[in-house]
Amino acid sequence: MQENNFNQRIIEWHAIHGRKTLPWQMDKTLYRTWVSEVMLQQTQVATVIPYFNKFMRSFPTLDYLANAPIDEVLHHWTGLGYYARARNLHKAAQTIRDQFNGKFPEEFDDVIALSGVGRSTAGAILSLTLGKNFAILDGNVKRVLTRHQTIEGWTGEKRVENQLWELAESLTPAKQANIFNQAMMDMGAMLCTRSKPKCGECPVSDDCLGLKSNTMTSYPTPKAKKKIPVKSAVMLVFCEDGKAIHLKQRPPVGIWGGLWCFPEFEDIEAAESHLENQNIGEYKKTELNTFRHTFSHYHFDITPILIEVKQQDASQVMEDSGALWYNLQHPQKIGLAAATKKILSTVNKILN
Repeated sequence: MQENNFNQRIIEWHAIHGRKTLPWQMDKTLYRTWVSEVMLQQTQVATVIPYFNKFMRSFPTLDYLANAPIDEVLHHWTGLGYYARARNLHKAAQTIRDQFNGKFPEEFDDVIALSGVGRSTAGAILSLTLGKNFAILDGNVKRVLTRHQTIEGWTGEKRVENQLWELAESLTPAKQANIFNQAMMDMGAMLCTRSKPKCGECPVSDDCLGLKSNTMTSYPTPKAKKKIPVKSAVMLVFCEDGKAIHLKQRPPVGIWGGLWCFPEFEDIEAAESHLENQNIGEYKKTELNTFRHTFSHYHFDITPILIEVKQQDASQVMEDSGALWYNLQHPQKIGLAAATKKILSTVNKILN
């Protein structure tokens, strides 16, 4: 595609309609832009705003983040999902503290080497904050480009991705890359939406091939769907005297890595066997409703079983150092999986 003042039309549209007062656009720094870009991966702006504001109050500088316990970081991420982002953010902050004297790097190769930072995120951080001439290719930009040029194929396929990167780089202006990149993201979020795009308001609709062929919503080409498998588990929710709930910390990698959850078993029989081995005296058992938690690659059906124990039997439940009693009245600031929060809410209603 020839440039045909595509970027200028986008920039002019942004001057009038673009978003300019988002929290991370105010008092802009490399650190704030980085945190916002990581939060915005897979997550809508409206959802991110309150999390970003709270995060910045607790970790106003990179050193605050690097020196914070990972549990505190995960606690602030609770509910935002894709928790590997938080672990990578924390790890990268420590790398910057230790290798760059706490100053966020300004060279592309140094930025992209940080944990959890890919090519588009690195380009966004440096272009949006410093105006450096780097293209970006997030989901919004992919949608605008594939529709405008009717580019076939799933964007996660290397051939298609390479084609999009080449196009994005050819369109990104040497000057005002920061405005152009922000404008392209705004276009995708505000006009060129997944469904019901507002083509009548689009500054580049005149030469949009998707609009000419009335196939806008066919792009980007969706990934071929696979049947999502279903897994199931039983979780034992030990409760001490109606006040504290037993939680275990998950391993640092994998699903819910580093977050606090309930002891998990593959079926009722395995859970019952574990319960018998605890040598608990009297206890009250209540099976709660099974519910489904959906990850990107499978459904997870969870059956929680509430086990109410007396204080004198609580020590029988505590298995190792990777466990704690979570105080329902005065909750600790720890990272909780979304499913854990849901179960805690249900248990609270039962107990109160």
